[in-house]
Amino acid sequence: MAILTAKVPVELAGMRLDQCLAEVFPDYSRSKLQTWIKSGRVRVNGQALKAKDKLDGGEEIRLDAEAEVVLESEAEDIPLDIVYEDEAILIINKPPGLVVHPAAGHWHGTLVNGLLNHDPNLNTLPRAGIVHRLDKDTSGLLMVAKSLQAHHSLTEQLQNRTITREYLALVKGWMTAGGTVDEPIGRHPIDRKRNAVREDGKQAVTHYRLERRFKRHTLLRVKLETGRTHQIRVHLAHIHYPLVGDQVYGGRFQLPAGCSAQLEEALRNFKRQALHAAKLGLDHPLTGEYCEWEQALPDDMEQLLAVLAEDELD
Repeated sequence: MAILTAKVPVELAGMRLDQCLAEVFPDYSRSKLQTWIKSGRVRVNGQALKAKDKLDGGEEIRLDAEAEVVLESEAEDIPLDIVYEDEAILIINKPPGLVVHPAAGHWHGTLVNGLLNHDPNLNTLPRAGIVHRLDKDTSGLLMVAKSLQAHHSLTEQLQNRTITREYLALVKGWMTAGGTVDEPIGRHPIDRKRNAVREDGKQAVTHYRLERRFKRHTLLRVKLETGRTHQIRVHLAHIHYPLVGDQVYGGRFQLPAGCSAQLEEALRNFKRQALHAAKLGLDHPLTGEYCEWEQALPDDMEQLLAVLAEDELD
């Protein structure tokens, strides 16, 4: 049994209890939430209400959630680079090329399959405890909850924008200063597999500063304020500094004028977006203490940076 608590956002005032629960606890199905309401597992300011009862906003909700199998994915012996683990959380250094969640075309060999092999109890948590994701070809730090309480805590921290997420991104072009991109992101109007900056999208804010400059490329340290799908890739392409190797948002492959043969070979062979989740910080779900981890660049990005530095000497 896990006890989850939440405060009803004021903007949900006038909404039915079952509808409100679906907003506050999105990882549970509406039918499951309605079952828990009927069985008395939901208390609003200490009282049991009916699913149709409307809320005023500001109420305290207590949910006694059952730990039951919610994930049917298979456990697979996939090596995991575990940076930190305790009874509440797991911090993984994800390699490039590893898909996070099973989906069409990738039902096996994913991070979820590996996590279920590492800890079978994760099958009682939504998405095996994963509360945020990294694209297949993005490397770096990823947090996993090991209990319902921890899952709720991390999800709430994400919603409140209190989790620190910093990335290292290598982009095409020579940037002169850092800045912020505050542009809404939504589905691309034509290609449904892509996202794009659009007026009717959801708010998305990306901060970036210069980490290192090369002749024709710039290494950025990027900090996410929000967490939209492909946010960094979309925003940097929008300001005309797409990620090196991004075959979705980077446009047609082009070599920089006058680059060395060594750099040409390195750029042609770099087949993923040059993006790495380098820093992750959060309030520990059990102690409330702020914890932070940093992860060095993977070998492929380090090698590319070394070639870029060598090219400057030519």
